[in-house]
Amino acid sequence: MSFEGIVVVDKPTNWTSHDVVGKMRGIAGTRRVGHLGTLDPLATGVLPVMVGQVTRLARYWEDSEKAYEAVIRFGFATTTYDREGDPVGEPVEVQLSAEELERCFDTMRGEIAQTPPPVSAKKINGVPAYKMARNNVPVELAPVRIRIHELTLRGVEADRARIFVRCSTGTYIRSIAHDAGAMLGCGAHIEELVRTQSGPFRLEQAFSLERLQELKDAGRLEEAVLPPTELLPQFPPVYVDDLTVLQIRQGRDFSVSPFRVNRGTEHVKAVGPDGKLVAIGRIALPNVYHPVVVLTA
Repeated sequence: MSFEGIVVVDKPTNWTSHDVVGKMRGIAGTRRVGHLGTLDPLATGVLPVMVGQVTRLARYWEDSEKAYEAVIRFGFATTTYDREGDPVGEPVEVQLSAEELERCFDTMRGEIAQTPPPVSAKKINGVPAYKMARNNVPVELAPVRIRIHELTLRGVEADRARIFVRCSTGTYIRSIAHDAGAMLGCGAHIEELVRTQSGPFRLEQAFSLERLQELKDAGRLEEAVLPPTELLPQFPPVYVDDLTVLQIRQGRDFSVSPFRVNRGTEHVKAVGPDGKLVAIGRIALPNVYHPVVVLTA
């Protein structure tokens, strides 16, 4: 059985995002599978997986906000900025207060320059930083402008703090932990990390890989699939006939009713007579759209 759409996977810990894609290829019955936004092996939670031609729509989620819940352990830093790495320096005993943590986190809220961890997917001269770091090659990554929309301290107990973060794409929660430890002079790293949201996709929608396999075995996999026409709800649907579908697939512009789409709407979803998504159109003229992403029959 093969299908097209997005499945929100609850990624298990100790799996890479690529591991999940490999598993989903078997479940979905196709090699055309991709994911939106890499998760560290340590992390769990929301990993949207695109199946079939939906991979062509990835551009529309590239800059999506993310949300995380995390536990930071203070007392020592690690080489990877999380519990998987080797300790850096001798551990120290720490008794944290909410007040000192709030002062620390206040410097991270809003738009900031954040240095990615040396063990990350960021590339230096085309080589991922993590490959260099694992070969003991010194890694120096330039700071990146990111935005922390929300950084909430959920609780403090001894040497651990639980936080909630809502942030722009490109933000590393591991760097938040590492930088907080450096500011407080005691070192810190991520002990637990869960992504609760990636763009419009939320943890409440997510399925474990075990549950997805069960649904496949029962012939009910469609229950876990967000079909193409339900994606990108901010783009209004326009319904086109068979002749217009053919023209769209030839790359030709198509007209929409001014009574069904607000004048000046930037993007629309062209839906064929069979109820399937044909294309994403971008406005070219009032009530005329050019197909920028076309899905084949």
